[in-house]
Amino acid sequence: MVFGDSLIMKIKKILPVFFALIMLWSASGYNVCVAGNLPKRIISLAPSMTEELYLLGVEDSLIANTRYCVTPLAARDKEKIGDITKINLEKIVSLKPDLVLATSLTNLKAIQKLKDLGIEVMIFPAPKDYAYLCDQFLELGKAVGKEAEAKAIIAKSRERVIAIKSVTTGLVKPKVFIEIGAKPLFTANKGYFINDFVEMAGGVNIARDARTGSYSREEVLRKNADAIIIVTMGLAVKKEKETWQKFKTLNAVRDDRIYVIDSHKVCSPTPVTFVETLNEIAGFLHPELYKGRQ
Repeated sequence: MVFGDSLIMKIKKILPVFFALIMLWSASGYNVCVAGNLPKRIISLAPSMTEELYLLGVEDSLIANTRYCVTPLAARDKEKIGDITKINLEKIVSLKPDLVLATSLTNLKAIQKLKDLGIEVMIFPAPKDYAYLCDQFLELGKAVGKEAEAKAIIAKSRERVIAIKSVTTGLVKPKVFIEIGAKPLFTANKGYFINDFVEMAGGVNIARDARTGSYSREEVLRKNADAIIIVTMGLAVKKEKETWQKFKTLNAVRDDRIYVIDSHKVCSPTPVTFVETLNEIAGFLHPELYKGRQ
């Protein structure tokens, strides 16, 4: 998928906020307000949930989503009600939804107003790991009457995760730094689901035990990362690669192991796209043995 530069720059600006909120919301659980009849008019406030509705085959019930909901392609034609953090409350109300799917980034006051108006809201905290991502997907499946389909998709996803992990079991684990923000430098510790991408792909996240996602280049140099994975940030990608390449003694630079991956793949996974991204990252970390095996 190709994002416009302006869209990517906006995503870049909210990434640190997104990951900073994960720990706050990860313990808050679901807020499931759906009861009785299955929802027939759904509004999604996040790209991942939009994709998941298509995976579950209930896209006809999706009446609106955000400007960032661009996959699958058909999602682009749905009515737009704002972006991830700023929504048009009046427009949402005018569309008369019977279910709104919200996230940790959705304005809390807006959510409360929707509830006060009698609109059902289901809040999904940002997933802290792959298992939590699957649990959320199952909850969504139950809410839209597709529990069996959700279970089948999760089972297949887990099978593929096991297969990918089996390929890298016993291999030397490269030290990995995954960059999800540049100014300030931002990464993922063990409290973020992105950590699972590195560890399940057979790598060691050098920031795993960091207190927060804020990191320094000095620390990356001190730990001498074997590979650096840069999440796409528009025009900043080329500049970031050039910045890292100045550090000639860094293993990742010396061995030409600086990789780039699409931000949508990393930041808005579904159980299906999680596996696809995991497969890609495993190929980065173990190209000599992994190539052609998945």
